[in-house]
Amino acid sequence: MEWLGKLGLALWNCGVATPPVAQAAASVSSSPAQDLDEDLPASGLLLAQFGAGCFWGAELAFQRVTGVARTEVGYSQGHLHRPTYSDICTGSTLHAEVVRVHFDPQLCHYDRLLDVFWARHDPTTLNRQGNDVGTQYRSGIYFYTPEQEKMAKESLERHQKVLNRKIVTEILPAKKFYKAEEYHQQYLEKGGRFGLKQSAEKGCNDPIRCYG
Repeated sequence: MEWLGKLGLALWNCGVATPPVAQAAASVSSSPAQDLDEDLPASGLLLAQFGAGCFWGAELAFQRVTGVARTEVGYSQGHLHRPTYSDICTGSTLHAEVVRVHFDPQLCHYDRLLDVFWARHDPTTLNRQGNDVGTQYRSGIYFYTPEQEKMAKESLERHQKVLNRKIVTEILPAKKFYKAEEYHQQYLEKGGRFGLKQSAEKGCNDPIRCYG
């Protein structure tokens, strides 16, 4: 988490204020897209959902975690039913690019996933990660249980103590997950458009390189 030391920022306390995107989403009328994610993982596994900028690199980071049985990328937190990549890139649907993680709690504690989340992106840039700009790239932790919510907020507070810029990460219930197009799934492991495959082996620490 080298960028943490460099940024040294103060985190957004999600219990005090609601991020602008969440405020906008709250004003949208109810639709199937806003229902809670009721998909069930395989027996013995739990679900987690994170938005950390472009979902390609975030997915590979979670793939490498011991105890993660499966990952998939998609769209959540918006108001359009069955959105496409083109739809969410307009910014009008309010969807975020997210990674849904299927993990074994006996092998991987939720706190471990939170550590990967914070390390993978800069949670202080609103609707932006590097050159990727738009509401779909916002930072978010989307919880499935009260326990996950509690742990996410406690984790945020811990980071707040060592940082001096406001975190804009939203912490909200996990909404309906729409799986992204197949070419987005495990994009970097497959090699992307240039065929440059990157390892998804458990424990791999190779730098993650994102490319279109």
